[in-house]
Amino acid sequence: MTVEQQLEQLEQRLWQFESEYAIRVCMNRYMELCDHLGVNSPLDELAGLFTEDAVWEGKGPRYEKAFGGYRGRESIKAMFATYMVDPAHFVLNVHFLTSELIRVREDHADATWIMLQTSTFASGGSHLNSARLSVKFASEGGVWRIAHFQTENLFSRPVTFWTSSAELPVPTTR
Repeated sequence: MTVEQQLEQLEQRLWQFESEYAIRVCMNRYMELCDHLGVNSPLDELAGLFTEDAVWEGKGPRYEKAFGGYRGRESIKAMFATYMVDPAHFVLNVHFLTSELIRVREDHADATWIMLQTSTFASGGSHLNSARLSVKFASEGGVWRIAHFQTENLFSRPVTFWTSSAELPVPTTR
């Protein structure tokens, strides 16, 4: 293998790693903004994480009914705007992502995560949800953005409370 071929391979690998990193950053920012949806949320920044012709949709019987689907950045932006009220829809909202898989190919990528979401609502009550996220990304103007976001419920249940004053069960020390 020539030096030029080796350099080309290294450049390709570097581009792959940088693309995967940029996709993680995009997804992390999306979740961070969703964790803090409220009247002062940066709606334009949130919408800017999506491509111009992006799709956002709930998948499966539970999430199709609850969320439906939205086509185009402006439609997705309008959907998120419904959460930006006072008082905030979420009193507590935390997303945890795991089981990541990202596959980058030229100017698009496919990624999946398992998400755990803990929420307490302004209307009262709390919920624990888990979903499979299937997300397609596209490089738009050199920036990786969400092109197709699908969330499919794996389980969902109400929770009475998150924090308890009960002592933690730890081993006794001598």
